[in-house]
Amino acid sequence: MKIGIVCYPTFGGSGVVATELGMALAKKGHEVHFITYNHPVRLDFISHKLHFHQVVIEEYPLFQYQPYELALSSKMVDVVKKYELEILHVHYAIPHAYAAYMAKQMLKEKGIDIKVVTTLHGTDITLVGSHPNYKTAVEFSINNSDVVTAVSNNLKETTNKLFSIKKDISVIYNFIDTEKYDKAGEQECKRIALAKPNEKILTHISNFRPVKRVEDVIKIFYEVQREIPSKLLLIGEGPERIKAEALTKALRLKEKVFFLGNSTEIDKILCYSDIFLLPSKTESFGLVALEAMAAKTAVISSNTGGLPEVNIHGKTGYLSNLGDVEDMAKNAISILKDAKTLNAFKENAKVHAKQFSLDNILPVYEDIYASCYKTIQ
Repeated sequence: MKIGIVCYPTFGGSGVVATELGMALAKKGHEVHFITYNHPVRLDFISHKLHFHQVVIEEYPLFQYQPYELALSSKMVDVVKKYELEILHVHYAIPHAYAAYMAKQMLKEKGIDIKVVTTLHGTDITLVGSHPNYKTAVEFSINNSDVVTAVSNNLKETTNKLFSIKKDISVIYNFIDTEKYDKAGEQECKRIALAKPNEKILTHISNFRPVKRVEDVIKIFYEVQREIPSKLLLIGEGPERIKAEALTKALRLKEKVFFLGNSTEIDKILCYSDIFLLPSKTESFGLVALEAMAAKTAVISSNTGGLPEVNIHGKTGYLSNLGDVEDMAKNAISILKDAKTLNAFKENAKVHAKQFSLDNILPVYEDIYASCYKTIQ
């Protein structure tokens, strides 16, 4: 099929999933066109079936905020017409589902019936989409999509609770390419560059927004390192980094905490890790936790949102109540203090992650596309 994918091109989970999905579809022989304002950070043009179309926003003094939705809708129409796309798969309700609806209506006037699949990822529903300024438009856009999917049962339930949804929402979990993490694990893991042989490594990866509670990560690590020699790797950039650095300094942890910035080599970084920390206020799914598991890393997380659907308490790691730093630290220590226990959790995590492999999830999306036309052309 000829598929257009609309997503945010950033390091966030929705952009990562959309990009990995597009590349996987191209490998299967589908023609895939990414439509967004920047080159997606994980997009690797390894196939002639992959294309990128940049949405350019002209700046006019008249506008205080440039109308991205209009530019995006127009670009969708142009790409659909030029390349005869059959499906527009938009990731994130705002503004993508709304822009897709407008594109669909413009194309309909030209006799083109484009099908729209909308995937809900989390904050587009729980934080932004439910705001009174956007709620009506988001609800309308979802109800006027041809197919709607959500990345967890929790997100589906939350969407139906917050909005008056008339469409059935299919749950399709996020996925990972487990082969990539298998290969990373087979390579020489040079953790000696970051930690001594007797030290453990804890890791956190996020966009450093308040919802990720990065200060909790540092507080957890503070308690852990008091009992177990260890280092903390912090990967990502965002508004909370300054606070995190200040807390690290205040707790005298500067020699034990490494701020590594953004990275496209998450699989290689996670091969260093023993414990992954994710004390988020909410996670619709927790893709980064799944990536950690695939890299054979136990997960200590909050029990919010869709995390209990990913991190299995007492098997792949532990779940704690939001903000319970003491319990998270205690659970991390209980895993790290015994080599046999640590290895068991790491093995369990890797095995569990395979349930979310690309090979298992990709056919589900292909079936979703096929349902729009009954058969894959």
